[in-house]
Formats: sequence, structure tokens, C-alpha cells
Amino acid sequence: MSSAEGPALVPELLVADVEKSVDFWCGLCGFAIDYRREEEGFASISSGSAHVMLEQQGVGRNWITASLERPLGRGINLQITVPDVAPILSSLREVGYPLFLEPETKLYRTDRGDVGVRQFLVADPDGYLIRFQAALG
Repeated sequence: MSSAEGPALVPELLVADVEKSVDFWCGLCGFAIDYRREEEGFASISSGSAHVMLEQQGVGRNWITASLERPLGRGINLQITVPDVAPILSSLREVGYPLFLEPETKLYRTDRGDVGVRQFLVADPDGYLIRFQAALG
């Protein structure tokens, strides 16, 4: 995939401290930094085909539509499909990071029939909910 093609949807999360967010997303959840603009408090990160942009509030250009109250991202969770949730769970548990929803096995009805996943939810340092899920074999 060329940089001009890129993913069709990439959420950009406004964060309080981009370094703290990078530590969470990359250090604990297995994402990698694709590129940074440190002078703008910005990092573009990815894991497989999941891409997220992190932008530090008060540095560079921020598009803020209303007052920001924590937790941020209320009413949304970012679903990220991974090959296996176990390594991320292990990393989070190793440092005592709290989960929002403990791991569960869930069946979801789709137009292709029921799809089984193993999933859990965790809030990033700014309160954005992330639902990591892996398909059941």
C-alpha cells in the first residue's frame, strides 16, 4: 500500500501527553510508530491494518469542537482486530493496567452468520475505549 493509498479511515485522537499515549499504544498494545512530527506533538502508529494518529492537545493545530472533558471519546470504542489478544492482555496485566471489560468470548450475528471472537476493552490514558478482538478459530 503506497502512502497515497493508505487506509480509508484513520482516527486522530487528541491526547494530553503524546509520549504517555505512545507508551500505552506501542509499549503495551503492540503498535509501532510509522512516523512522528515531534514539533507538533504528533505520532502516526499502526498494528497490521489498524492505524491511529495521536495529537497532543495544545501543540500544533487542534480541531476542538467543544470543551474537552475526561474521559475523552465518550460514546465510542475503537475495535481493533488482532491475531491473538493474549499478548496484549499479558503486557497490560504485567504492569497492572486496568481493563474496562475483562476478556470474554462473544458471538455476534452478521449477514454471514454468527462470528465468534475473544475480546476485551481497555481505556487508553485519555479514556478512549479500545476493544481488542481476535476471531475464534
